[in-house]
Amino acid sequence: MKPGYNTNGLAFHRWDDAISLLAETGYQSVALTVDHYCLNPYASELDQRLQEMQSLLQKYQLSSVIETGARFLLDPREKHEPTLLTADPNARARRVDFLKRCVDLAAFLKSDAVSFWAGQLKQDLHREAALERLAAGCREVITYAAEKEVRLAFEPEPGMLIETLQDFAELNERVSHPCFGLTVDIGHLQCMGETPISQYLAPWKDRIFNIHIEDMVQGEHDHLRFGAGDIDFPDVIQGLRQIGYPGGLHVELSRHSHMAPQVVRESYAFLTHLIQAD
Repeated sequence: MKPGYNTNGLAFHRWDDAISLLAETGYQSVALTVDHYCLNPYASELDQRLQEMQSLLQKYQLSSVIETGARFLLDPREKHEPTLLTADPNARARRVDFLKRCVDLAAFLKSDAVSFWAGQLKQDLHREAALERLAAGCREVITYAAEKEVRLAFEPEPGMLIETLQDFAELNERVSHPCFGLTVDIGHLQCMGETPISQYLAPWKDRIFNIHIEDMVQGEHDHLRFGAGDIDFPDVIQGLRQIGYPGGLHVELSRHSHMAPQVVRESYAFLTHLIQAD
């Protein structure tokens, strides 16, 4: 396991400064949230930025994942829209195109995975039909990703169509592909009552491609600094060790960018102590 950090928690830093800060602190992995200011796949200078990112990751020997959770990159007026569940098929196609562009980024950077989620269902549609709509979008992206040998890591997210690991199991039955796995957000498991967390990780041993980590309390989807929630972190680390998870533990504190240097340091100290104490 490698301590990591998500760039959505460094939103007020230039991305090169953010990565340098993470590397100097000791992090070994970075979750790159594609956004206006970081590897924007629609930017005219993308090729140059990609080369610069590749050089920086190589310089610091950082592994990476590509995160697709930018709030207003595709629609400046509606958070996270459009999604793979949006009613308008042309709008859904924009999300599919965006995810494919993110696959291209991951292929170039040799990232561990591309992480994404379902979105909210904002129309009156039977769950089975909604799941099939979502699965169809996933399958289209998977076909593209498989050709480039890029893994896709789907994240169950409170408030979206796929909220829990059980929900993911329903989706996975419809998708079922070797390069389709999970981003597990440890806080989300706590929020949705999927505890003890180690027991919920075990069945997905071979499908967990990415981990998000932060503190949280049950029933409230609020990403908290370590120690401010009620997650049993020794149980989490034990569970990850039992399944042999080898990737990044990416701290996700997107609402703490205003105090990022402090939170970056304290999070690293917490994670390294946790890993070494186990």
